[in-house]
Amino acid sequence: MGFKCGIVGLPNVGKSTLFNALTASKNAEAANFPFCTIDPNIGVVDVIDERLDQLAKLSNSNKKIYTNITFVDIAGLVKGASKGEGLGNKFLSHIREVDAIVHLVRCFESEKITHVNSKISPADDLETIKTEIILSDLEIIQNKLEKGKKKLLSEKQVQILEEKLNNLNNGEEVKINNLDEEKLLSTIGLLSIKPKIIVCNVGEEDLAEGNAYTQQVEKKYPKEKIINICADIEDQLSGLDKDEKETFMKDIGLNRTGLNKLIKEGYDLLKLDTFFTSGPEESRAWTIKKNTTAPKAASVIHTDFEKNFIRAEAVTCEDFIKYGSAEKCKESGRLRIEGKDYIVKDGDVLHFRVNP
Repeated sequence: MGFKCGIVGLPNVGKSTLFNALTASKNAEAANFPFCTIDPNIGVVDVIDERLDQLAKLSNSNKKIYTNITFVDIAGLVKGASKGEGLGNKFLSHIREVDAIVHLVRCFESEKITHVNSKISPADDLETIKTEIILSDLEIIQNKLEKGKKKLLSEKQVQILEEKLNNLNNGEEVKINNLDEEKLLSTIGLLSIKPKIIVCNVGEEDLAEGNAYTQQVEKKYPKEKIINICADIEDQLSGLDKDEKETFMKDIGLNRTGLNKLIKEGYDLLKLDTFFTSGPEESRAWTIKKNTTAPKAASVIHTDFEKNFIRAEAVTCEDFIKYGSAEKCKESGRLRIEGKDYIVKDGDVLHFRVNP
């Protein structure tokens, strides 16, 4: 599995420019007017992993397959979207389809690019998005608690929904606190439960230290994941080859691309790990949830592997690279035989034994 990340924000904050840069494409039209993007643009990006590069080289693999992340450039949201303003329900339905939300806010000055609210205030922009998401969730829960539908719910489910309705009425986003809540709330299409990253789109001069706008965001949302990205720089980087990119990044003092920042934060946010398989035919990265057991990890490769699982042969990526192969790891006592209860670790190189 990879994960799907939706880029949302008010019109003209740089969503399409960022999308084009991250996906190294020109699929999303970037223009100085609201609703330039109507249907969502979708781009699939390889998650480049140097560990996989080394494994493929050591195994002399014919193929190397990275895991990937899908970015969705969603149309700009405006106040009243939950009631159909702008692109309204179309916008909200597109958000429901993603695993995580990137809230992109404008934190740069420009006379050439208008702001939909005539002034730059990223905290206000975020509050607009939050309000529309809360109003949408209110409607969903109210519909679930209608007299006729209420009969289909257990007493516990009604209690959960009424508690969350009260939270939403107080201007609070829905939080999942336990397994019962997760089972119910994750199936009804709520938006505020989705993990989120706030991305401040800044000018090049503010990339390292931020500015008054990014400080405004940090002060208003101290508990959220917040990163600074310059969409214009990312757009320039996307058109360069590897050597040119390294030189340009060094010249402007950039350690990591915005894509790498987003991937790292996205994996942390969604609690994802990567394991590898490696051999002469192919070396491949696989994405799983943290605390996944070996049989469940095997099912990512093929669904039959879970029920036919016998054992997993495991080495750490570091040991595989140090000793050169799984066989040499075995000779050195670094290869482990793991059973059905084994929790796969990030960076494990695994070979699954299954019944035919």
